[in-house]
Amino acid sequence: MADIINPERRNFFKLGLRKTTQTAVKGVDILVRQQAQHWIRPPYAIDELEFLLACTRCGACVAACPHQVIFNLPARRGAKIVNTPAMDLLHKGCHLCADWPCVESCEPSALKLPKTKKLPKLAIASINQANCLPYSGPECGACANSCQIPGALGWDGSKPHIEPNICIGCALCREACVVEPNAIEIKSLDSVYV
Repeated sequence: MADIINPERRNFFKLGLRKTTQTAVKGVDILVRQQAQHWIRPPYAIDELEFLLACTRCGACVAACPHQVIFNLPARRGAKIVNTPAMDLLHKGCHLCADWPCVESCEPSALKLPKTKKLPKLAIASINQANCLPYSGPECGACANSCQIPGALGWDGSKPHIEPNICIGCALCREACVVEPNAIEIKSLDSVYV
């Protein structure tokens, strides 16, 4: 009976249980991030695992988006994420609304404004030079006035380039692009974890 209440043994088991729990949570987090590479969450979404636990799937952020960029993920994506919000940045751009109605509408704080005024990083944008007209000869400039972030979309003569350290991935340049297939590629922030 003395072994059961031995403080050293108790601490050994507590430490073992804590490490096992941390390893399990880390494994779930990696799996969730790998799955999340297939969608882009609305502005100021908290980390994916926490987001899935916090989001009530109420649809308030979807209804609040004045540009209809946010939609509910369908059941075919899996039961764990069905009806959670995502952004359709392949067809529309986030207009970075001044009052962030999508975030303000989120009562469980799955979308949460930071204390600083820093803009959210939404996605990773890049230019596919094989599809971009100025890289093959003709001038274009359809995306020239689309970017709301100073310095995110730059120009080398007539050729556009995206500054990855400045660009937040709003996809307004993709929305403005006139070529098919689109020259602007958008990836989830979670694509870096795969």
